[in-house]
Amino acid sequence: MSDERFQVFDSLRRHNTRLQDSTRLGNGVGLASWYNEQDLIDLENADHHTLSLYIADGYQSYFKGTDGWHNGGGPDRLCLMPRQYASTWNIRGPLSFVHLYFTDAHLRQLAEQTWDRSPLALSVNEQLFADDPQIALLYRHFLLTSNWHDRSDSLTLSSASNLLLNHVLKHYTQVSWQDPTIKGGLAPAQIRHIRDYIDSHLDLPLQLADLAAQCQLSEYHFARMFKQSLGVPPHRYVQQQRLMKAQQLLRHSTANLLQVALACGFSSAAHFSNRFRQHTGVSPSQYRNRWQQGR
Repeated sequence: MSDERFQVFDSLRRHNTRLQDSTRLGNGVGLASWYNEQDLIDLENADHHTLSLYIADGYQSYFKGTDGWHNGGGPDRLCLMPRQYASTWNIRGPLSFVHLYFTDAHLRQLAEQTWDRSPLALSVNEQLFADDPQIALLYRHFLLTSNWHDRSDSLTLSSASNLLLNHVLKHYTQVSWQDPTIKGGLAPAQIRHIRDYIDSHLDLPLQLADLAAQCQLSEYHFARMFKQSLGVPPHRYVQQQRLMKAQQLLRHSTANLLQVALACGFSSAAHFSNRFRQHTGVSPSQYRNRWQQGR
């Protein structure tokens, strides 16, 4: 993880916690996957927030409160640690967890873009071993099924992080605004423009903010208006377009698999092959061979 440093990330690296994977999303949010099984961890005051979801185990994870040690961990339990939050943890058994790091600036910008207003004050509420099915779903359905380092999954990751931060804003801060009203979908001219933009940039790591900016909308409004107009969310539409382009290249060009993968926004032939097989039921090579034999 590069650029802006997250203190919780750096602190865990100095303990027995093993880093499984990490990435920086295009909107500045950080992601890190960790494993630990025996450790005593002191987390110092950080200038960012941390949303932690337990992925596996965690039953022997203890938090030190003012009245002693407490536990309540397990798969899909979450901990939300606000900035300037100091805590001590005793890990006495196996624990796999994923952290989402974000700052007050991230939340404030999201609130202003989504509701077109700025909160006078913004404070995130501490949560320990909480149960939130919506957060667990977003982690498991999007963050954990995506390749954090492949360009083709960048839109899925940025979309999921946007949904997570919106959820945090609405449920774990003092902001109590109602969801913005979305009236209708994109205008026909916007639909034509965004389709053309996507088709001409399929080789790039598209972000939700990039697409929203093309229509001069917030990410929140764009994602919902896009789905209302085209019937699928932006990340799914872009994935469909990538795979349609791949099929065309496999049928009508002599490009090898890596060249096809890169032209369609995948960072590796292996990840491209996996996604292609999921979509079509056959590998890219099998698809090309069947097309050539059937002509």
